[in-house]
Amino acid sequence: MFEQILPPFVAVSATREDVAVEDLFPEEEEQVAGAVPKRRREFATARTCARTALAQLGIAPAAILNGSKGEPRWPAEVVGSITHCRGCRACAVARRADLVTVGIDAEPNESLPDGLLPDIALPQERDAIRQLTASEPEVSWDRLLFCIKESVYKAWFPLTGRWLGFEDAQVSIDRSDASFLARLLVPGPTVEGRAIGAFAGRWLQRDGLLLAAIAMPVPDRRGRVANLT
Repeated sequence: MFEQILPPFVAVSATREDVAVEDLFPEEEEQVAGAVPKRRREFATARTCARTALAQLGIAPAAILNGSKGEPRWPAEVVGSITHCRGCRACAVARRADLVTVGIDAEPNESLPDGLLPDIALPQERDAIRQLTASEPEVSWDRLLFCIKESVYKAWFPLTGRWLGFEDAQVSIDRSDASFLARLLVPGPTVEGRAIGAFAGRWLQRDGLLLAAIAMPVPDRRGRVANLT
């Protein structure tokens, strides 16, 4: 389903079923050796998705290890993002020549636990969520906001190596064209000499899931960055 909200040159692999942990490379197995079985299965399935997606770019299978902050470490010529939730494991990758960064997230189309929304949403966002819920209750807009902010963080971190809190980006959701804009409230990364002040993306609600995706293309020769093709 991520193919519907990402550019065609982004390679995607997704599954709803976990694979065997035995499919891990030895180095990967070391990283989750002490984890609970659920975490080990998630990790193994995400790595299988990653290798399948990388194969679409012509990249041979290799270990994909986590960095110091838990982020996947991709081959030098690749940008990528991984997500896993109940009923979805997915990976999206692209060549660095095409994309500056990519961030994806999947969540169940279910309301957030009671009391959590104020922890992830700014006052303006909470007002918007109330209005959207009143007009279209079949979408769990509070969970979608969480999903979008997760995709923002995944697009942000490879460019900065820094934490980005829920309060550090203000999200506007457009239901007319299933898009969103996340305006950064802290100094953003610099790409080709241009400061990035926002991430644009697309979202999708389907088959019990909420998906959000950001794909920032490489700047053109005049230094302009289109946040999403």
